[in-house]
Amino acid sequence: MEDTIAAVATAYGEGGIGIIRISGEKALSILEEVFEFAGETSQIVNRRMTYGRIVDRENEQIIDEVLAVYMKGPKTYTAEDVVEINCHGSMVSLRKTLALVLRKGARLAEPGEFTKRAFLNGRLDLSQAEAVIDIIKAKTDRSFDVAMSQLEGALSLRVTEIRQKLLDLLVDITVNIDYPDEDIEELTYDKIEENILLIGEMIEKLLSTADTGRMIREGIRVAIVGKPNVGKSSLMNSLLRETRAIVTEIPGTTRDTIEEAISIRNIPVYLVDTAGIRETSDEVERLGIERSKAAFNEADFIIFIMDGSSAISDEDREIASYLDGRDSVVLINKNDLERGFTNDDVRELVNDPVIIETSLINNEGIEEIENHIEELVYGGELSQHDSTMVNNVRHIELLKQSRDSLRDAMEMTLAREALDFIEVDVRNAYDLLGEITGETVSDDIINEVFARFCLGK
Repeated sequence: MEDTIAAVATAYGEGGIGIIRISGEKALSILEEVFEFAGETSQIVNRRMTYGRIVDRENEQIIDEVLAVYMKGPKTYTAEDVVEINCHGSMVSLRKTLALVLRKGARLAEPGEFTKRAFLNGRLDLSQAEAVIDIIKAKTDRSFDVAMSQLEGALSLRVTEIRQKLLDLLVDITVNIDYPDEDIEELTYDKIEENILLIGEMIEKLLSTADTGRMIREGIRVAIVGKPNVGKSSLMNSLLRETRAIVTEIPGTTRDTIEEAISIRNIPVYLVDTAGIRETSDEVERLGIERSKAAFNEADFIIFIMDGSSAISDEDREIASYLDGRDSVVLINKNDLERGFTNDDVRELVNDPVIIETSLINNEGIEEIENHIEELVYGGELSQHDSTMVNNVRHIELLKQSRDSLRDAMEMTLAREALDFIEVDVRNAYDLLGEITGETVSDDIINEVFARFCLGK
């Protein structure tokens, strides 16, 4: 990587500061060509911010007053010489400064190329590089903490530990294949079984974090469903802690799905307030109901609201028929009024329901709903304090494939097949895990990963 790259490193748009990042062997010489000292300092010192101006020396035009810093590699983000020019956050200033830097010998960086260089230069492994995207896109403190843990190498450490055990097993198998007559400890099939079981358990433990990791990273979709005028919009407003959906006494006021993103217990949640599901001749309302059914099917969690003051209706029964096997709660609203049905009646509609009785007009039951959403995400052995999680689809698939290869190896072992066949599956499991950290990954996968980055990162 002999060329020098440059790009705007901050988000496009107006702001207090905009940063031009330069990386490569010409970074310092380019800075010296475009920078003019304006303070008492008259030389660029490694890792010291220097005040001055960006000047186009061809016409002596001052482009901007800036603070510039030069950082000598390899102890930099890319492990190369890096320059960062802190301009005023005007797109005009940034565009002119970048154009001047490119004229002086840099080329425009590709999306993710700074982080790609950090990976290729050995500063980050591939899973750490992917964590950079998650940090940028984190929507809650929790998702940020998990991404930061991955950037610091927590996942890499676990994967490396598993790979080392696979490598130890591979060495034992290979030695017994290549030197059967030598005076070495014989590797028994029972010993291979023991090792495969141990390694398989380590992989399964990582995979057990996948659902929680995905929800923390991507968020969960919560659909609020129920017949018209049952309190869906009131619940959404209560969860949002603000008025977003229209609340009236007119049935069917919400004629389309309304979606809002919020954080509940540090979990990104996409609330979908649906139109009531019922038969209607109104074309606009019918389209809203179709969207409601789609939102229902796509949801990770469903809140089914029933009007506790009236008898169970055919609409309630239709909605309840969709709940079987879904993570859900049944919210019985208007419990401050005389009840029109019992909880046992609800149990006849829904198999083993979680029932919350509430009066949304009095803002009751909100904490219980949030508790159930938290339980959905952190249920089981995981807690909010666990930061080593698998949340990347690529990593999850590779772990599953590695596990499957080990299962094949176990079948061969139990069948007492030749060690050569077992060795193939164990090696495949080892190589697949190497793709997570980038040790055995192809150039195509590397390019695909970094293509997802934004320009300047």
